[in-house]
Amino acid sequence: MCKNVTVIGLGQMGSALALIAAKAGNRVTAVGTPQDKEIIDACIRDGGRHPRIEQRFPENVTFCYSDSWQSACRDADFVIGAISSFGVDWFLGEILSNLEASVPVISAAKGLVDLEDGSLISYPEYWERALAAKGVKRDIYAIGGPGTAEEIRRGEHTHVAVCGPDKELLVMMKSALETDTFHISLTRDVHGLESAVAIKNAYALGVAMAIGHTGKIDPEKSHFNSQAAAFYQAAREMVAYLKAEKASQDSIMIGLGDLYVTVTGARTRKIGVLLGEGKSYAEATEILSGMTLESIVIIKRLARAVRTKAARGLVDLADFPMLTFVDEVLANDRIKDFPWSSFTFCDL
Repeated sequence: MCKNVTVIGLGQMGSALALIAAKAGNRVTAVGTPQDKEIIDACIRDGGRHPRIEQRFPENVTFCYSDSWQSACRDADFVIGAISSFGVDWFLGEILSNLEASVPVISAAKGLVDLEDGSLISYPEYWERALAAKGVKRDIYAIGGPGTAEEIRRGEHTHVAVCGPDKELLVMMKSALETDTFHISLTRDVHGLESAVAIKNAYALGVAMAIGHTGKIDPEKSHFNSQAAAFYQAAREMVAYLKAEKASQDSIMIGLGDLYVTVTGARTRKIGVLLGEGKSYAEATEILSGMTLESIVIIKRLARAVRTKAARGLVDLADFPMLTFVDEVLANDRIKDFPWSSFTFCDL
């Protein structure tokens, strides 16, 4: 059954989800953030053609500016918040604090917030706590999994998960967004799923650094062995962290799938390879001008949280050699050789 879906944010993933919602037969309203004004200008002027992805939206998608978001959400069956990590507080203050509490919200933002005790909470949990402090009760749903925006837009088969507390709402959201190529699983494990798809950015950065580092040593060779060793350690640390967070097995596996797709071709790979080749952070970000690099935010927060837990005796920092290595590379602003020997194990 056709739904009214409002998507807030027309970056890479917001555009992909707006196209998916439209393909599924819904009436879609695409709302730009304050940073999306030029995109909305172009879509209105050029008949729905997005200037950055060079793709045209179908006729069942309409567009509006950020200052008109309330009218765009008035008849929405649900809202998708497709903002980056850098827009989390804007989305809280501008949208969630003023949106009618009965309108369901799905977050497509990926990241975690570290608390003083070393714990990490997802953006849905962060928003829910902030709203509760204002006397507002709202459940935030979320979507995540191994899917690059470009391939979703292109119609490649993609498997993601939607998480949240209410079974009926989850089923409604799946029915509204699923297509013949966009496949959706459902779970109530919000913390586990959101943790998995967030920390994968930190570990994908580490694997991408290994790709850049070994490739620079001898660019004529493939270096698959060293890449696999780095991927193994990334997966090992992800599983250890997520099990400690009591994530479900399926949430962990979704996270590992997301790790794979992020290593193979997302923005995190690009900056990781540049850092691995020996470029400074400033040099790498200049080359990638205009890209939102959320992996840098999550690596710093995850490393800070794990170090805090280690200081409290809750974890052993020696169990996270890749995490600490990547964090030190960013802190020192130059790559050094990988701690390969620390990736081995002995279970005799």
